[in-house]
Amino acid sequence: MGSRGRGRLADRPAGGRGEQGDERRGDGAEDSAAPVRGRAERRRSARRAARRRRRSLVREFPLIILVALVVALVMKTFMIQVFVIPSGSMEQTIQVGDRVLVDKFTPWFGAEPQRGDVVVFKDPGGWLEEDRRPSHDGTLMAGTKEVLAYVGLMPSAGEQDLIKRVIGVGGDTVECCDAQGRLSVNGTPVQETYLAAGNPPSRQPFKVKVPQGRLWVMGDHRDVSADSRFHMGNPGQGTIPLSGVVGRAFAITWPLGRLHQLDEPGSLSSLARTSQARGTGPESMAVGPVPMEPPLVMGVLGILPLVGRRPRRPPE
Repeated sequence: MGSRGRGRLADRPAGGRGEQGDERRGDGAEDSAAPVRGRAERRRSARRAARRRRRSLVREFPLIILVALVVALVMKTFMIQVFVIPSGSMEQTIQVGDRVLVDKFTPWFGAEPQRGDVVVFKDPGGWLEEDRRPSHDGTLMAGTKEVLAYVGLMPSAGEQDLIKRVIGVGGDTVECCDAQGRLSVNGTPVQETYLAAGNPPSRQPFKVKVPQGRLWVMGDHRDVSADSRFHMGNPGQGTIPLSGVVGRAFAITWPLGRLHQLDEPGSLSSLARTSQARGTGPESMAVGPVPMEPPLVMGVLGILPLVGRRPRRPPE
């Protein structure tokens, strides 16, 4: 009886130690295998998440493009547009290749250009060069460019825009030049500090009373600017309609070294408004050769130049 008990007692510690040993060996095996399985699972999870992100991006990309195009179209149509300057008619204020921001928003609330403003306007007829180069783009490329130009993300070959400074508004009498060689508005001489170096106010004498609803515009580089002086024989007698004004250029945004705001010169903005009497036609026709100008290039919606620079054209 005692031997059976002792046998069982003897077996018990040995068995217990064996079970504990097995448990310890089992725990050790599990501990060593668990990190390996955890790292592998994390790698698999990371690969699955990366695949999901790629699929999500592919699905969302067309939506992103569509939203960007809509935003670009709204900005270009109603708010701000960037133009690239292709000629030197506004030097030294604006130079060839400059990007200018044009405010198209305030005219929607009835704001009209004032004397001294630099404005972008549609060709009223016969102001621009007629050198349209044939396109060698295929149908697909031509269609893509047309869509991007329509929303303002590429230059448009069909744009007929110019940029000039407003010298006279409806009812003003603009004349050049007085005994000191100065331009005058309503009999008041104007100090034109913005003119290009070496340029007189005008080499051709003229005198005009601006009709209501129209503007008399001139370039700052008078010797090469095909402005109102050289179109006095056209309909409108050299003036442009307010309805043709695209907007007011208010800043140069590129190159960064020329980043600054375009302010109104005090010599023009301080002049008193005239009466609302109806204007008359020109009293003296301008004479001399007519310079030629290319149209403005409609730029991208942004500050940095995302398209190639238009080749410089020397003034004729």
